[in-house]
Amino acid sequence: MAQDHQNDGTAKADALVAEVDTGARNADGFQGQLIIAICIIWSLFQLYIASKLPGVLAQTTGFSGFANIVGQARYIHLAFAIALAILAFPMFKSSPRDRIPLYDWALIALGVGACLYLVVFRYQIADRPGLWTTTDITMSAIGMMVLMICVYRSLGLPLVIIAGSFVLFAFFGGNSEWVRDITNYGGASFSKALGHYWMQTEGVFGVALGVSTSMIFLFVLFGALLDRAGGGNWFIKVAIALLGALRGGPAKASVLSSMMTGMISGSSIANTVTTGTFTIPLMKRIGFPAEKAGAVEVASSTNGQLTPPVMGAAAFLMVEYVNIPYIDVVKHAFLPAVISYIALLYIVHLEALKMEMKGLKKAGRHIGPIMIMVLFLTGFLGLAAITFVMIGIRNLLDPMMADSIYAAVVLLAIMYLALLYLASKYPDVAMDDPNAPLEAPRLTPTLLGGAYYSLPIFILVWNLMVKTETLDRLSPALSAFWATIFMIIVALTHRPIKAFFRGETALNVAFSTGWSDFVQGLIMGARNMIGIGVATGAAGIIVGTISLTGAHQVIGQVIEVISGGNLILLLVLVAILSLILGMGLPTTANYIVVSSLMAPVIVSVGAQAGLVVPLIAVHMFVFYFGILADDTPPVGLAAYAAAAISRGDPIKTGIQGFAYDIRTALLPFMFIFNTDLLLIDVSLGKAILVFFISLIAMLIFAAATQGYFIAKSKRWESVALLFIAFMLFRPDFFLDLVTEKYQSVTGPAAVQLVGEQPEGSLIRFKVEGPDFDTGDNRATTITMVYPGGEPGEAMTENGLAVLEEDGKLLLEEPFPGSPYFGSLGTEYDYYGDNPVVISQVEVENERMPKELFFIPALLLLAGLMLIQRPRATQPAF
Repeated sequence: MAQDHQNDGTAKADALVAEVDTGARNADGFQGQLIIAICIIWSLFQLYIASKLPGVLAQTTGFSGFANIVGQARYIHLAFAIALAILAFPMFKSSPRDRIPLYDWALIALGVGACLYLVVFRYQIADRPGLWTTTDITMSAIGMMVLMICVYRSLGLPLVIIAGSFVLFAFFGGNSEWVRDITNYGGASFSKALGHYWMQTEGVFGVALGVSTSMIFLFVLFGALLDRAGGGNWFIKVAIALLGALRGGPAKASVLSSMMTGMISGSSIANTVTTGTFTIPLMKRIGFPAEKAGAVEVASSTNGQLTPPVMGAAAFLMVEYVNIPYIDVVKHAFLPAVISYIALLYIVHLEALKMEMKGLKKAGRHIGPIMIMVLFLTGFLGLAAITFVMIGIRNLLDPMMADSIYAAVVLLAIMYLALLYLASKYPDVAMDDPNAPLEAPRLTPTLLGGAYYSLPIFILVWNLMVKTETLDRLSPALSAFWATIFMIIVALTHRPIKAFFRGETALNVAFSTGWSDFVQGLIMGARNMIGIGVATGAAGIIVGTISLTGAHQVIGQVIEVISGGNLILLLVLVAILSLILGMGLPTTANYIVVSSLMAPVIVSVGAQAGLVVPLIAVHMFVFYFGILADDTPPVGLAAYAAAAISRGDPIKTGIQGFAYDIRTALLPFMFIFNTDLLLIDVSLGKAILVFFISLIAMLIFAAATQGYFIAKSKRWESVALLFIAFMLFRPDFFLDLVTEKYQSVTGPAAVQLVGEQPEGSLIRFKVEGPDFDTGDNRATTITMVYPGGEPGEAMTENGLAVLEEDGKLLLEEPFPGSPYFGSLGTEYDYYGDNPVVISQVEVENERMPKELFFIPALLLLAGLMLIQRPRATQPAF
């Protein structure tokens, strides 16, 4: 009976994933085959445009169309997404699931036709930029309407309402005098607005859809192929083997496996079902209540999108929006993600302690926590050693091989065959029955039995991150392409090669299974991309409205007025907005919407308050709270998926999951005020210190929120733990109370102060003057790295030319292209009655290190440990 209930719950969870992520329609016969064929063609098309084949074929055949199609990829990408959204997602609950109704065929013709119109008539459109014909506007209107229908079918009503609101603002916003005063926007005609949205790359076919086309699809396809080939199962089994025997082991394994799966998964819901199908029943069997078992899986699966390199597809959008290299996005995201996951492991451990749970039985030698930490460190050091060896071999072969990749291919083939030979000595890594006797698998056979699955990930990380004198990093798109190509090879060959090494004769069966895995991977990769494809198109409408109308200024002013210019209150409002929007939007769309609207506001308000907030910190802040919405009641879809498996209450599961995720909600506020957490401008030694101190602080915060440290905490002890965590996270807060952070000078003496600073010093300038739009006086703070030399000339070279008059430093208008043109040149009125001035210059005082405040914090922690130790009723591990 329990098995039947479990199977029923898993089936419900799979149905939810189909309804939300991949499409709930399963058509029969020719129609079903057509959906499969379109999925396969879409995946192959994406591989084609990412490869060198277009150029090779064009050069070989003399037909330029093979190469030109790459430039039209956005339109074709959206055409595929629209077609599959209509085919795979029924329009209404009453719509047929086993066939495609006639009206859907009509919608496909209209939607795909509107996209391909831009491909077929691209030369004629280019000859009349902005002079749209009646046919152009008709096709644009059709495309917009069909896109909104596809968004409704695949993602629900919220994104339709939001995008529709922005379209209405574009048409009618100019009728409001208040809007005109803020944005100088006088309205747009039907022709101008639709042309802006559909006929150009400012709207639907903008940056977001471009990133979806060139990068996101390849990473999602890579993850789908890895999962179909058995890599997902291997992640889960390794996690169970490593952590299953510890106290509350299955829950800890759920956290670790979700982190590993989340590295290559773009969906928290699919991640929940993939790992939760196995881990949730195990958690329940060792004593976790249904809601807590589901909540652990939800918290760990939603946090999977924090884990580089994929990060729910948002990492690639950050590259475009923040304009920094992909490797920097990964660097900034790495530390918070690791800290968040270790803290979740600790929360699970505290839950197990409170409920006096044990771990799974395990054959062989028991591995304790210390040994697990050693294994983790050995693994990281081993990967580093392998990387250096590979770099050394490449450097030795470079004089002979020049730019050839053949040596690398041969080395990779040798490693792959060696790992397959090793794996053939052990049973295949297969998912066990979660209702079988409670026993964790042994680590060595489990790890070595699927170690070859790590090679494609190694290739991906190598291409993204490794750079030497002779090796350049590849772009994210090219890195994902080569990793996917190798993953295809693994999917096709790993079974027959292992069968050959084992001396088995049924190689044809192994080849057939490998081919099936490959095809299913292509299908699942495309189906997983349907929602992302149409979401990035719809998000382009919002971004297009902002570029057309300046709508972000209206929303920004409203939020600024509500927050009263208080940065903390503004951040809370943005967090709430992200959570609310995230309840109905996928993470990618939520990130695009909120970052487009609110990132400039946070940076502006921070500058007015004297806090220079890095743009990447703002984008990470928005992204984190968008992720948290997946387990936030009442809509959190990941909580519903987990509850379907655990057979618990989805609302209670979501509430408990959000309680576990409070530590994740704390991190964004911390790295806004302490950018060391994002590894911004820190040395290696400082990074290590930041990691350990931040980790201790996060574990203390987790203990405070759980009401359990060494023993059950009293209220004052929980408050003390929160105070200690704050002291470790923000030591500069206490240092600022003791000594002034900055030396401030006004007037002409400020230039002299700049000249007294050593080269490379960070100088802060407070600028005041009339706002360009409103005429009201406003202040902002900017920073400049002092290059040395004569201070006036140094400031002028950086675009801060000043003129001394009546004891004031009058700022001249920065020239276009100068460093501060974007932040100052377009924000202030330099030709009004009141001048724009540098009202204050600040340089940092020489103070004692803020890290000294770690000492009293750690002493307080030691005192609490001594107080709680006598009340402990069981060992810590």
